[in-house]
Amino acid sequence: MTLNRRDFLKFSAGAASAVGLSTLAACAGTGPAVGGARPKVVVVGAGFGGATCAKYLKLWDPNIEVTLIEANEKFVSCPLSNLVIGGARNIEDLTFSYDGLKKLVDNFVHDTVVGIDATARTLRTASGRNFSYDRLVLSGGIELQYDKIEGYDAEARKTVMHGWKAGPQTVALRRQLEAMPDGGVFVLATPPTPYRCPPGPYERACLVADYFKQHKPRSKVIVLDANADIVSKKGLFMAAWKKHYGFGTPDSLIDYRPSSKALKVNAATKTISLEFDDIKGDVINVIPPMRAAKLTELVGARPAEGKQAWCPVDFRSYESKTVPNVHILGDSAESNMPKAGAVANNTGKMCAAALVELLNGRPLVIAPVITNTCFSATSGTTAMHVAMVFRADQDFKMVSQPLPDKGISKVESEAEMKFMDSWGKNIWADTLNLKI
Repeated sequence: MTLNRRDFLKFSAGAASAVGLSTLAACAGTGPAVGGARPKVVVVGAGFGGATCAKYLKLWDPNIEVTLIEANEKFVSCPLSNLVIGGARNIEDLTFSYDGLKKLVDNFVHDTVVGIDATARTLRTASGRNFSYDRLVLSGGIELQYDKIEGYDAEARKTVMHGWKAGPQTVALRRQLEAMPDGGVFVLATPPTPYRCPPGPYERACLVADYFKQHKPRSKVIVLDANADIVSKKGLFMAAWKKHYGFGTPDSLIDYRPSSKALKVNAATKTISLEFDDIKGDVINVIPPMRAAKLTELVGARPAEGKQAWCPVDFRSYESKTVPNVHILGDSAESNMPKAGAVANNTGKMCAAALVELLNGRPLVIAPVITNTCFSATSGTTAMHVAMVFRADQDFKMVSQPLPDKGISKVESEAEMKFMDSWGKNIWADTLNLKI
């Protein structure tokens, strides 16, 4: 069973739907370009949010000059990357070129942004290039806060993987598991919420346990959860752990420990220290706390240390509430919506739609509607999902809408794994302007 791409795109296009609430004045900032010059939008970060925004800007208003800046040579999908760690997929299955976007945008630049002047509306890259903009879109994802865990320094990071940004870390963690002896222990330390992909740690526990079940049956997984309980899809994960991995029995492959925040890492002894205990493993996988990407700090959109670590935005346009003409997409935005690929993709469309209006001098008369579909694998052949719809209220805050059966799978299944594979192919094609 597969999802038809046309149907998928019709569904996801709901993210860019516009429902009139009242005539709203356009946000303060630029209107149409002066003297007939083409308006310039620079998008930094070609992930699910930035790439989607750049693509739809060109599709919906070819007159806008779009520059897309991305540090990486290729796109590697975080969604489905836990399957690589568990051995059910290869990293090549999740790796794609940017060729489709290069054909569409005006300028595609492989570089790293190192400075942003929000007053002059210019930015500088590591190679020394300078770009001006009328509107700037930042979609840099997350910054991992290694300094929040004692001992997680540059030397420790050579052997202690987080695996929360897909790519070399994903492959390295997989190789560590392959090298681990049967009877060894894999220790996974999760961060406190909010963080990218709420169900991700529990999915990873499933897939590592699935690998052990098949190839190293005397091994086990210890999950040290900084949170008081499983934060996403709890009932489904608990059922899957019991069904596949003997959870709740003396022979369980998964040992789940809530309220177990990692405070210190010793890479040499492969030990994670909690408040009252030290946990040693043969492979330790430590996911540190997260905050909005460094890019947002460069432009002054990220709150100061000690405050909320995410960037407040106007959900009509994703414009920063503190820095005019700068829009924040994806995981960096402060929101009650999950930090997920589908949310980034859909909000990228919403931002693109708003920019087209703003840059053509038209008022925003929209109430955002954002959808999110999140699949999680429970083994190498089974999966489940949760679907959510968020609608702006009268204060333009995003409010979750009730769905039949709460929008969540009744049970995991092999059919849902097929749906997940189809979902991945469709969202990659949509985001990257590719034919897959």
